[in-house]
Amino acid sequence: MPMPTEERVSQLVAELVERRGFDLEGVAISAAGTAQAKLKVTVDSDGSPDLDAVAELSSDISQALDDADDFGETAYLLEITTPGIDRPLTSPRHWQRARGRKVKIVLRPGAESPEEKGKTTFEARAGVVTDTDVALVLGGKRKPHRVTVPLADIQSAVVQVEFSPPGAAELELAGGVAPGRPQPGAQEGSENEAAESDSQTEGIVE
Repeated sequence: MPMPTEERVSQLVAELVERRGFDLEGVAISAAGTAQAKLKVTVDSDGSPDLDAVAELSSDISQALDDADDFGETAYLLEITTPGIDRPLTSPRHWQRARGRKVKIVLRPGAESPEEKGKTTFEARAGVVTDTDVALVLGGKRKPHRVTVPLADIQSAVVQVEFSPPGAAELELAGGVAPGRPQPGAQEGSENEAAESDSQTEGIVE
């Protein structure tokens, strides 16, 4: 029996993810061996992920998949995980959760650069975001100043790892760090905590 598509699994788990207070960020299915598949479900939330809620979600999803029987006799390893720091910022909610963090930005071709040298690839500190625009703090600790850039002008954006804390002025211009998120440059715990469960359907052929 063929494995379900990622789209099919997304449809099966979306409501369960939302019920536990998370956003579904992605589903990935890969073969972990000849007799076992790996199903990775990535979720996120505004605050620090509650590991108890992640564990409960893992149980919910495992039960739903077993009931649907889409994997048939194929054993699968279910992993519930949260995005790593290198997750691309592709929606306003991603920017909202990255507020206060340093971000590497690549502008779309033809977009006007807010950077004083006109660079189309640059680093800035993420600020307050709306559905259409994001505030960015340029200039670092020495000359922090805030600009506004249309989200449509941004081709890609990825949070950067910081080894020292930002200046107070630039962090204030950014609107502070998003609630429940680690301070930039601080001793951060893993942002990619995961809850795994070995989930197997009945009647597995050895």
